[in-house]
Amino acid sequence: MNGPQDLGGAMGFGPVAPETNEPLFHAPWEERALGLTLCAGALGRWSLDESRHARESLPPAVYYNASYYEIWIRALEVLLTRHDLISELELETGVAAAQSPDPRRLRPEAVPAALARGTPCDRPLDGAPRFAVGQRVRAKNAHPRTHTRLPRYLAGHTGVIETVHGGFVLPDANAHGLGERPQRLYTVVFDGREVWGEDGEPGLTISADLWEGYLDQA
Repeated sequence: MNGPQDLGGAMGFGPVAPETNEPLFHAPWEERALGLTLCAGALGRWSLDESRHARESLPPAVYYNASYYEIWIRALEVLLTRHDLISELELETGVAAAQSPDPRRLRPEAVPAALARGTPCDRPLDGAPRFAVGQRVRAKNAHPRTHTRLPRYLAGHTGVIETVHGGFVLPDANAHGLGERPQRLYTVVFDGREVWGEDGEPGLTISADLWEGYLDQA
């Protein structure tokens, strides 16, 4: 989907200005936001891709006026209500209904291991790769209403396969509860002038990791 997060090449949003020695958290509530999101995800009611899709589906007016971890919390509210883990009344009042603890809850002492483990998404595949290193490919001109990891600024443009990876969970399906449906992943390099035209910076290249279903032979 062309959500508010897909800003590659868009003008008017100002420069990217990384902070020098940026802290992990800018305020104590951000640590709590990360912890809540991690613990809720450990309940196993949604996938990493659904969680990301919930963030990217926030209305633009909300997304653009929220900080990084506020976006996480806003999306977590959506996920918790969607999966009937909290009610609209609980969300509105901030008062939780009495209920038995979920046995899958993540205990504090288990958090470091959970963070270190992450969420592996590589999967074995049968069959040979469709494309080879050095081959020219075209990113499909696709703009689905559902989740996709194909940046809209690359849709319809040609690039060159730089690396052939193994199989990985397809977010497009997994975000909507349709199964993992793994596909092969490729690193594709695009020339900046091919993407942005004559206004593109000379010598600029863009590397993108794209699933096989996003690509056609150029």
